[in-house]
Amino acid sequence: MSRHAHNGRSEAAKVIVVIADLTAVILGLWILFVLLDANRANDLVSWVQAAAAWLAGWSHDLFTMDTDWVRTVLNYGLPAVVYVLLGHAVAARLRRA
Repeated sequence: MSRHAHNGRSEAAKVIVVIADLTAVILGLWILFVLLDANRANDLVSWVQAAAAWLAGWSHDLFTMDTDWVRTVLNYGLPAVVYVLLGHAVAARLRRA
């Protein structure tokens, strides 16, 4: 395998890891904003809410606990963990190939 192909896979792996980590940061920020009762009229909070809702769309209402903060942590925390685990696993596989 050429050194150039190896470097290309390594760069792709880095991009995948960064994207996975950024998704987890956005979801984590939304959890933090909810737990700290952030002002939803704020532009940053509004943007994070919209991005987190889109990223966690597949897990929307997966957990339906009565307590709002527990439901938020589970419904947004699970996708964050899944994105990090999958992103890092794919990146590791690319680096080994």
